[in-house]
Amino acid sequence: MPKFSVNLSMLFTEYSMLERPKAARLSGFDTIEVQFPYSEPIEDWVQAKEQSGVQVILINTPPGDFAAGDRGLAALPGREKEFRASIEMTKRYVQALSVRQVHVMSGIPPLDVERDRCAETLRKNLEYAASSLAEVGAIAQVEALNTVDVPGYYLTSTHSALAAIKEAAHPNLSIQYDLYHMQIMEGDLLRTIEQNLDMIGHIQFADTPGRNEPGTGEINFQRVFEVIDALPYEGYVGAEYTPRRSTATSLSWYRDLENPETENAS
Repeated sequence: MPKFSVNLSMLFTEYSMLERPKAARLSGFDTIEVQFPYSEPIEDWVQAKEQSGVQVILINTPPGDFAAGDRGLAALPGREKEFRASIEMTKRYVQALSVRQVHVMSGIPPLDVERDRCAETLRKNLEYAASSLAEVGAIAQVEALNTVDVPGYYLTSTHSALAAIKEAAHPNLSIQYDLYHMQIMEGDLLRTIEQNLDMIGHIQFADTPGRNEPGTGEINFQRVFEVIDALPYEGYVGAEYTPRRSTATSLSWYRDLENPETENAS
């Protein structure tokens, strides 16, 4: 069975944010992810982490002004100073929580900005982020998002994510590969993972459509998890979906993996 983590920004929302690490641990997960931990003080996160006994595998960089439509800053010309400040904030959380990986969000560039300018801005910002995060022991990652949920996002395919890493040319960069986003944009998930395994540092998943738990859509997760488990992949596979009902109910996919005899008997 692959090593699983759970994203507390989308799961266990029945609890307050700082109660979610304990809820995850009681459900059998000792590794968590958080999209944006910045609304809670670092010292409170440290206490919640230590009391629950979980590891924090992944966080995102601050998105900018989320309410105004920002979804990251790395590919936005003219906001380089803001981006560097966001990396410094990220590093404080990384150090305090021993975070291993950081999704450096590329963002939604304004329509009137030339693509070449965005590419050059992203290159420089990824170089800076990768170098800066390496100082605190975290790997910088890029992720492609789908254009249905996040119209205008700069990276929208595995190819574009690989190209961004190639342009930045820094050894502390990898791909955060999200099955949900790439099923919408590309399909052919297993072949893509196999062909780019050396560049994939983290995998996330939700079913499509709906971004709900496995078994609610079109992805054959039993096959996906079997293939990932058979590959020489050492990273985690992160549950990042919206439960249709409660989080506990949505975790049947995980319980079935832990107890395959129960699934076969049903």
